[in-house]
Amino acid sequence: LAFMIEETHKRGMEFHAWLNPYRAVQTIGKSSIAADHITKRKPEWFLVYGDKKYFDPGNKDAQQFVVNVVRDIVKRYPVDAIHMDDYFYPYRIAGKEFPDAASYARSGSTLNKEDWRRSNVDSIILAISKAIKEEKKQVRFGISPFSVWRNQDKDPRGSDSRAGQTNYDDLYADILLWLQKGWIDYVTPQLYLEIGHDKIAYEKLLDWWSKNAYGKHVYIGHGIYRVDEKTSVKWKNPAELPNQLKLLRQNPNVQGSIYFSSKSFDKNPNGWNDSLQNNYYKYPALVPPMDWISKEKPATPVVSRVAKKGDEISFSVKSSHTGKVPTKYYVIYRFPAGRSIATLINQPSTIFSIEVKPNGFEQVLQQREEGKAYQYYITSVGTNNIESEPVPITTVVKE
Repeated sequence: LAFMIEETHKRGMEFHAWLNPYRAVQTIGKSSIAADHITKRKPEWFLVYGDKKYFDPGNKDAQQFVVNVVRDIVKRYPVDAIHMDDYFYPYRIAGKEFPDAASYARSGSTLNKEDWRRSNVDSIILAISKAIKEEKKQVRFGISPFSVWRNQDKDPRGSDSRAGQTNYDDLYADILLWLQKGWIDYVTPQLYLEIGHDKIAYEKLLDWWSKNAYGKHVYIGHGIYRVDEKTSVKWKNPAELPNQLKLLRQNPNVQGSIYFSSKSFDKNPNGWNDSLQNNYYKYPALVPPMDWISKEKPATPVVSRVAKKGDEISFSVKSSHTGKVPTKYYVIYRFPAGRSIATLINQPSTIFSIEVKPNGFEQVLQQREEGKAYQYYITSVGTNNIESEPVPITTVVKE
């Protein structure tokens, strides 16, 4: 874990530790389980459903164990976020009831079993959220739920969908409550089906989640793994993913995309690697800040030892370390000489480079290339992803 975090941060990327809160043994009889595994030390904490073994969501000791694991990760490792997958209460198996009747009876709850199950999941999400923020306020908490919270025929607040199972009614995960209460910082709905699907249409769920995030971030989960499935005809269409991105980018309440899974890109399916690199991700992007966590700007970069030689300019940058927020990396912008930077600085095409050297660096830039003159500015980006005010590196070179 330490190695993965270090290598991720070297590249200016964030590390979101991805966990399944309840699933303990993936395949009983096949999964390799250590002799001191928690399922063997505390067998009373677990329930078997299908071929898997789960933490009993109604067992308070089991809940606390999961919370403690998350707290330990956040305390000992510089993760940027904790990310929970869509497995809460397991997806229903036809003809089989989840075996928590004894746990429900022991609880003495006055709630019906469905509401009791939801309250169990609510309590662990709240406890994890509190543990994360108690250890490190800046660490975020995100969930990647199944695509449908509730169908509209069950709840007028639900989506225009006809999902066979839903978060609220089957997985007992009330994602909207967690967003509304501020227990989570972002949601990554798994919109793994295609545009125009007859039951769970990408475009309808995209619109629904964008309107129900309660001001928190929405990163859409794209199911690119489906391109390898023989039955996923629509995903064989090279335009499917680009069209999803076009719809997403037209929605101001959606902040980005997450792909499942990266191994699908190994084959450059439908030429998407090229399309993403040359079109949709042509320019660098900065991680959007979450201003409900922090509004503090990092200190502006200190530019020194500026020296010109012909069309080249060399300089040094060091962090002043005077701000409350540590610098994560620096962004160098390049603009045409004489142009106002007021609007240009918000355009990703003006990002010349991102320097992941928080303690400073030295560099040489060209003030003139192919007959065009340029001016450069630099900003620092804090660990909260908020950007400082821009600082000029050079004076304007006249045409």
